[in-house]
Amino acid sequence: MPTAGDDGGAERLAAHAAGNKRAWQATLDDVDELAAGRATDGWEVVTVVAGQTAPRPRETGGTDRYGLVHVVSKSDADPFATAYERGEYPRYDVYRATTDTRLFLVTECLDPGSRTAILVAGSVRRDDARALARTAARTGRMYTHVRTLDGTHLGSFEHATPEKFFPVTDRGSQSSGEDCR
Repeated sequence: MPTAGDDGGAERLAAHAAGNKRAWQATLDDVDELAAGRATDGWEVVTVVAGQTAPRPRETGGTDRYGLVHVVSKSDADPFATAYERGEYPRYDVYRATTDTRLFLVTECLDPGSRTAILVAGSVRRDDARALARTAARTGRMYTHVRTLDGTHLGSFEHATPEKFFPVTDRGSQSSGEDCR
């Protein structure tokens, strides 16, 4: 409850929460629309919605497995793993939206050979993602990792166009590329 001396922080927090909720719903609507469009064009579509997405900058854990780590439910794990093992996914795109505090992403990986599309939706705090954005800009690479809550790694994609993931204000510099996985 705000007090007489409150500077409006509670109201700003409530406004951010409402805006973030609307942006997340718009992201989920975008996933449905993308999936329907691909399915109409004859693609098999696997959609996973992360219950949690965490940015892992290169400095974390002394590993090169940096990127966005999407934690998915058991019900999404099997369809994702089956589709992931079946394809190569040389094409991808990233659809993103931002609010003042959050980054909302849909990463679409495509395997034209099997006509399979994997759509991964997630959201992360922008403050938490800035170190990852700088790492991706420095290396010219970005990674998407998908795992279950118990830590089972289901698959990873490598992306050569990291600027697709982050607003320019969050990343520092740009690089370019085209491949996925």
